[in-house]
Amino acid sequence: MSIRIRIIFLLLFTPTILLAQIPYSRQKDATDIFRQIFNIKKPRKTDSTSLKEGGKVIAILPTPGYAPQSRFLLQAVTNVAIQNTNANTSILNLLAVYTQNKQTIFQYTTSYFSKNNKYYFSTDWRFMNYPQATYGLGMNTSLNNPVDMDFRYLKLYETLMRNIGRNLYIGIGYQFDYHWKIQSMVDGRTVEHISDYSLGVAGKSISSGPTLALLFDSRTNSLSATQGFYANIVFKQSLKTLGSNTNYQSLLIDVRKYFDLSKNTNHILAFWFYNFFTHGTVPYLDMPSTGWDTNVNTGRGFIQGRFRGKNLMYFETEYRFALTRNQLLGGVLFSNLQTVTEIANNRFQKVIPAVGAGLRIRVNKFSRANLAIDYGIGGDGSRNIYFNFGEVF
Repeated sequence: MSIRIRIIFLLLFTPTILLAQIPYSRQKDATDIFRQIFNIKKPRKTDSTSLKEGGKVIAILPTPGYAPQSRFLLQAVTNVAIQNTNANTSILNLLAVYTQNKQTIFQYTTSYFSKNNKYYFSTDWRFMNYPQATYGLGMNTSLNNPVDMDFRYLKLYETLMRNIGRNLYIGIGYQFDYHWKIQSMVDGRTVEHISDYSLGVAGKSISSGPTLALLFDSRTNSLSATQGFYANIVFKQSLKTLGSNTNYQSLLIDVRKYFDLSKNTNHILAFWFYNFFTHGTVPYLDMPSTGWDTNVNTGRGFIQGRFRGKNLMYFETEYRFALTRNQLLGGVLFSNLQTVTEIANNRFQKVIPAVGAGLRIRVNKFSRANLAIDYGIGGDGSRNIYFNFGEVF
């Protein structure tokens, strides 16, 4: 066991000082610090009751960052927290990113609960101009043999759900994934097959179809949960009649559980099971892959796209704790396991772990939105740093 991994496990089992939850008026976030530095008066409505009164709180923050697949980046984040009457906190995010690798990302996501949690709306729209390395299919690939891919990506996901019981929703949706201008290169030479797979390796690919979804969500905050249980099951039928390259099916099972260890939201233990299965012939870039979940967060410790296959299973656990009494700074310790099926026999044959630690900087104290900075060590020798807006899960 390496010295870094030992340090992480020592930290995990070292007792920390319990910090009692304090009111919003005594908490600090990045917006408060910005106002203090530039002597800007606080708006009258931005107080401890603004969300309780059915209002909304907006945070706009330009932030630098870094990710292994993009290197240094600059992103502008608009985060809106809305508290409807007798409803979970709704979160809207608008994100624009430009990276050192000349990648461009525009993304709009919502997790919106109507009054009394009667309806739930989920949106994920994004446009990406995204040159990125890929490493082939299965778990027995190497970091030393990358394939350089370049592509444009348009993603349009919409889901409408109706409450049918306490914290339980059922609904329908539509998912559209369009990749075009796909180019795959090895040593400056164009290739049209990766791991003997051709669909979606060059040219363009489309996955388009309706979805059926079942959701149980007892969390009070979808952006930074402190307690509760979340389970999301989504079945999609991609159809040639709706533009897909092939007819194929996919099943997503996303389960998360949160424990408030100190009963004051300062010490949280969280678990995440993420499983994605497909049946049929799936375009290469639409196969389950490391870091290509909805929030681009699976597989800390590895570069995005490191492992890819027709089926993926993933497990992660994270311990979250406050570092300062005013909630401005926090920390996390995490570990994860992942595996994808081999293309030759469609079986899971190898599991690879990762561990790491991270810093949290509170951006919006009302929505509990954080800027996350994590360092992960992957079992294949990878070592990477990650920036993220909001908790990883």
